[in-house]
Amino acid sequence: MDYIDNFKPAQKIEPRDDDWGIYKTLLESTNAIPWKLNWETKQFDYIGPQIEALLGWPQESWLGAMDWINRIHEEERAAIAAFCIRQSEEGIDHEADYRALKADGSFVWIRDVVHVIRDAKGKTTDLVGFMFDISERKRMEEELLSLNEKLQEISRRDGLTGIGNRFLFDQHLKSEWARAQRSQSPLSLIIFDIDFFKQYNDSYGHLQGDECLQRLTRAITGIPVRSTDLFARYGGEEFVMLLPDTPNEAAALIAERCRQAILELGIPHRGSVCAPSVTISLGVSTLVPTSEMAPEALLEHADKLLYQAKDSGRNCVCAAACPTGPAGH
Repeated sequence: MDYIDNFKPAQKIEPRDDDWGIYKTLLESTNAIPWKLNWETKQFDYIGPQIEALLGWPQESWLGAMDWINRIHEEERAAIAAFCIRQSEEGIDHEADYRALKADGSFVWIRDVVHVIRDAKGKTTDLVGFMFDISERKRMEEELLSLNEKLQEISRRDGLTGIGNRFLFDQHLKSEWARAQRSQSPLSLIIFDIDFFKQYNDSYGHLQGDECLQRLTRAITGIPVRSTDLFARYGGEEFVMLLPDTPNEAAALIAERCRQAILELGIPHRGSVCAPSVTISLGVSTLVPTSEMAPEALLEHADKLLYQAKDSGRNCVCAAACPTGPAGH
């Protein structure tokens, strides 16, 4: 790395007498670790004794900038050193957060706040700054980030079944629609719901209805699909399955597997007029998106096919390519 050539060891320079009063005041007025670096020699004129308590390295071991660079975590070392050198050479005050190596081999998060001192001609002569231990702040930030990620995950999941919800489906549809439009590949959608589910709840109660939805979800989840396929609860007893890069014929086969999986559960349904057990009706639509089309076209066509399946006696699959675009075969 070229920047390291600028920091070859030089003779140790003792602090100048006229600076010492400033350093003494800083030491007595802050819990942070003050330091001063001679920019010409790249040697520390001074570093506070608190450095040993924080990192374990003796105060006298901090001779020059290379001691600082070598004690930055290797994953951040090059970027942090290059940033600080560039800012210092340009006379710009700056801050940097990084993991600093402790004498025992562990790491602690440090924030370095740097002030650049320049001469009358604007040339950098010295750097003065403070090191702060921000490990607790970083820990809290990481916990907050983890909590936010969990909350985002919860916001995308259906509370009853644990699969994706409508919000996740809407996001997924937008992204897959854009990708299919770029690649001109077929995008298929399966929409299905439980036949006579209101009558099921009326006959067995809502708790039993919830269990039925959960058993249905587990059965569908057990059908092998690709990691890019999304199965989500759209609302109530209605479910959707988005299948990128899937022509209509293949999507119809997946829909039929779903229908068979629910039929094989054999969940009694005395309120159904099409079968003695719980069944589902499915609509399957496919298209290749174009710039003149919107994702709603796929949803609307799949929904029409779902109602065709219901009009055809329920417990069946109705599949077709969306008439507003190519089928993608």
